[in-house]
Order: sequence, then structure tokens, then C-alpha cells
Amino acid sequence: MKTLTRITLPLTMPGIVAGGVFVFVLSIGNFVTPQLLGGGRMKMVGNLIQDQFTAARDWPFGSALALVLITIMLALLAIQGRIQQRVRNIEEEGVA
Repeated sequence: MKTLTRITLPLTMPGIVAGGVFVFVLSIGNFVTPQLLGGGRMKMVGNLIQDQFTAARDWPFGSALALVLITIMLALLAIQGRIQQRVRNIEEEGVA
């Protein structure tokens, strides 16, 4: 357990974080796949934004939702960058 927490986990953390961000980025803006697979029963953010632009013709609300989505994604990417920087600093201290 000590080896896992002190060696393995810090070395694999950038990959874990990057994988999580990639999965989240691909799933949050996806609106075609849930529509085809789920038949439109479940509302996801991508579907809601698409509905605001196409069916409801509420462009200001659709734009606001898209801006919120972009802000969330930028925040997550900033958090990922901080985690990777922290891991690099830990690795450099261990080498020196």
C-alpha cells in the first residue's frame, strides 16, 4: 500500500486526470449519440443546447448554456494543468 500511494499513484496521476478530462469532454458536448441510443428520453446538456437553438428558437438561452458549458470545461482543464504541475514538482523533488 505504501508503494502504491508514494510511487505508483503519483506517477500515474497525469494519465488518470487526462483520461478523465478526455472522457468528460467527449461526453458533455455529445448530443447525437444520446439522441440515437436513448431515443431522446434522457436530457443531456448537449441535447438541451441543441433544442434551444433548433426547436425552441431561444438563441440567447442556448448561447448562455453553451457559455456555461465552455466555462466549466475551461475550469476543468485549468484544474488538470495544476494537478500535472504539482506532479511534475513532486517528481523533480524526488529526482534532485
